[in-house]
Amino acid sequence: MLHALGNLWTPLAATPLVWLALTLAAFWLGRLVQRACKGAPAANPVLIAILLVAAVVLATRTSYASYFSGAQFINFLLGPATIALAVPLARNLDLVRRNLYSVGTALLAGSVASIVSGVAIVWALGGAKTVALSMAPKAVTTPIAIAVSQQIGGVPALTAALAILGGIVAAIIGQTMLRRLKVHDWRAHGLAAGVAGSGIAAAQVASLNELGAAFAALGIGLNGVLTAIVVPVLVLLWG
Repeated sequence: MLHALGNLWTPLAATPLVWLALTLAAFWLGRLVQRACKGAPAANPVLIAILLVAAVVLATRTSYASYFSGAQFINFLLGPATIALAVPLARNLDLVRRNLYSVGTALLAGSVASIVSGVAIVWALGGAKTVALSMAPKAVTTPIAIAVSQQIGGVPALTAALAILGGIVAAIIGQTMLRRLKVHDWRAHGLAAGVAGSGIAAAQVASLNELGAAFAALGIGLNGVLTAIVVPVLVLLWG
């Protein structure tokens, strides 16, 4: 039976669209699971999709390069998807302007805390400097995180993995944590998602509330700019 399945899979794996279809199907299944769980944050469709696709890739002994050749279209759409968050931001621009001081303060605190805590954890556990540098930009959107990691001497692949993992964790626990702290304002939820969880957590907030989506977009953009400026400066001071 396994031999027959292997013979069937071998020609299919050579077709790039198979991996695109598999990725989309995995995410669709993740959405079904989340709906079945009544929207439970722990049933994050991105996490479920990653686990399903990873299981297939490992079971079929497919290289990452082969998988990416088929699924790269989804990677291309990360940019337009992030930019699309500017639509609710534009609709709520006046409200954003009235909250610039609060946004700036929260952004600075969140961004610096993320950078310093990541490096401090690696240093406290005796990790290598390259790992610490890879941790520093982990809270920004993946393309920016990779670019910053390359610039400062980190490991871009590790940084990308940490950025995705951080986004999933923020999406799972972020809203629950804020509600337990009696924070119900969608502005706070959105900004926290954008700063701490980047696109994955921001997308979750955006699907629930337009105001939250606006502040999530603001958090993603400003945190990316601030991190790209602050991290190289801190590395220069550290070195």
